[in-house]
Amino acid sequence: MFKKFAVLFYSIFVLNLVSAQHGEAAAGTVPAQELSEKDKASKENKEFIDHHLLDAHDFTLMVDKDGHHIGFPLPVIFYDNGIHAFMSNSKEGFMHGETTEVDGSYYKLHHEKIFKTDAAGTLTLGEDGFPTNERPLDLSITKSVLILLLVSVFMLVLFAGMAKSYKKSVVPTGAARFLEPLIIFVRDEVAIPNIGHKYKRFMGYLLTVFFFILFLNVLGLMPFGINVTGNITMTFFLAILTYLITTFSANKDYWKHIFWMPGVPVPMKLIMLPIELLGTITKPFALMIRLFANMTAGHIVVMSLIGLIYVFKNFAAGVAFPFLTLVIYLLEVLVAFLQAYIFTMLSALFIGMAVQEHEHEHHAAH
Repeated sequence: MFKKFAVLFYSIFVLNLVSAQHGEAAAGTVPAQELSEKDKASKENKEFIDHHLLDAHDFTLMVDKDGHHIGFPLPVIFYDNGIHAFMSNSKEGFMHGETTEVDGSYYKLHHEKIFKTDAAGTLTLGEDGFPTNERPLDLSITKSVLILLLVSVFMLVLFAGMAKSYKKSVVPTGAARFLEPLIIFVRDEVAIPNIGHKYKRFMGYLLTVFFFILFLNVLGLMPFGINVTGNITMTFFLAILTYLITTFSANKDYWKHIFWMPGVPVPMKLIMLPIELLGTITKPFALMIRLFANMTAGHIVVMSLIGLIYVFKNFAAGVAFPFLTLVIYLLEVLVAFLQAYIFTMLSALFIGMAVQEHEHEHHAAH
């Protein structure tokens, strides 16, 4: 876990390092007109990486040399004294940071968050640097939501087709030739060793979460800014699902070990009680942070290395950084599979701990 945080910290440090002089200029320490070409490139790189990591209310496929975004709009839906809906490129849409009037109220998009403003689009910043303006309930079909829906439909069609093909023949055909070994791997190497004979009850969830994370991770390697598993909200809900399944599937032995651990003195039981309760929360928290940190760090490192080509603009940078980017990118392909496996394996482990029957303790009591 320390290693993952170290990678994430290093990546953020690189971004802050290349944009340090820009920050000084903004604060008044260095006049804006004294920014060098290298500083301007650093500023542009940081803004591009920040935009890439954020969710968006439109889908950008590429940006041309003039800075125009090429892509397609998405539905903007939010609730504020009623439901409001329009496409992001319509006259009410949030284009180029402009203020939008909807039914007499004004709204503005800031870092892909919708804020309510006045006619001038004024944003009041708090001490933490974030706007304190009122925020409507955002129900938009953003880029991440669109990818979630597409992946869900894709998985439904893919595995429904596999199920039909097995009714005709037990010999795998098509995509099943590649997916069947992965399914067997999850069953034999993840579910059975960690859950035991009750594994069939949880195979549906384990297979779903494994392939769901895997497909999202692979899509995250595409150059379209698809960063769903690098969104902590997404990893939070995946971790919550594991927590709920673990909690509601747990047997009495599991709860007995948490609230009144057998085999230890009463004073120790009182000490262990809050620790064990805290442990039920730290387990899904570890799932959430592990997936988020790994995928976010990978995106930042890859884009930082590409951006450094435009910062240094010399032959050495043109050779070294593309090579390093390729190495890190290939590593990210491995990480995409590895993180899907780790999340599934840890989920199976936590579920197995909750449903395990401590038969040896019952025999010892007799």
